[in-house]
Amino acid sequence: METIPRWTWTLVTALAPVAWGTNYFVTREFLPAGHPLYGAAIRALPAGLLLLAVRRERPRGSWWWKSLVLGVLNVGAFFVLIYLAAQLLPTSLASTVMATSPLVMMLIAWLLLAERPRPAHLAGAGVGLGGVCLMLLTGAASVDIRGVLASAAAMIMSSWGYVLAKRWSHQVEVLASTAWQLIAGGLLLLPLAVAVEGAPPALDAPAVLGFGYVTVVATAVAFAAWFAGLRHLPAGTVGLVGLLNPATGVLLGTLLAGEALTGRQLCGLALVLAGILLGRPPVRRAGPGGIAAGGGGVREGVQRRTRPPSARR
Repeated sequence: METIPRWTWTLVTALAPVAWGTNYFVTREFLPAGHPLYGAAIRALPAGLLLLAVRRERPRGSWWWKSLVLGVLNVGAFFVLIYLAAQLLPTSLASTVMATSPLVMMLIAWLLLAERPRPAHLAGAGVGLGGVCLMLLTGAASVDIRGVLASAAAMIMSSWGYVLAKRWSHQVEVLASTAWQLIAGGLLLLPLAVAVEGAPPALDAPAVLGFGYVTVVATAVAFAAWFAGLRHLPAGTVGLVGLLNPATGVLLGTLLAGEALTGRQLCGLALVLAGILLGRPPVRRAGPGGIAAGGGGVREGVQRRTRPPSARR
């Protein structure tokens, strides 16, 4: 796995924000409104069970409580807030609020992982955030403050969860830890949905197909790709790749939802893409013994250097 180029992991990671960008449109157009808890549970639990069927492994030791923590931050509360935001905001606006996460992820990664953000990461985040603000503040549609607050809360919680997942990622396989998070989040949501929302919503054929898409593509595949990227790339790079989320949301909202796309939003979209390019990972150069320099995260590099010879098996 260490021989795979960084740009390949960047492309794998990019699958997640693109899928999440389409999720806003699918949720708004096809899923039942007024059932955020059931919507989140139906999305998370089947996706986790699907990944568990692929990677048959149960949590061990501390991963019982770690799965619960990550399940709340990255799945349970996160999905509810995203579901609410998708119902309250246009596709373009809902997806752009979440794109403020790169700077938050860099700060948290600096605190928890000692990953000091590179100047290119900071420059890319600044340019990308400027583009996000340009798109968000100049859209033709009205802004519901409740949707903005829901998106902001989801962004902060998930940023903590993603960095924690990166910190613990070396302990288990990616598909297994992703499955545990999704299952934990889904199981926490089910009783809450029953208590708050009563009977499950009636689903017509478009809603069933919509849930099938968000479960398989926008959840199982997307989260596995995202956490794989977090394992192999700096948190700053992954956060900037996440800016593809608003780019996808804006374009999809314009092409399919009939939302207006102004000239200033186009300029903002160009800035977002420029920010991603500025923060792209550096080219890996082969070091002594053919080992590529700059691979893995800070903690992984420290572990490889400090591990005693007897443990390198």
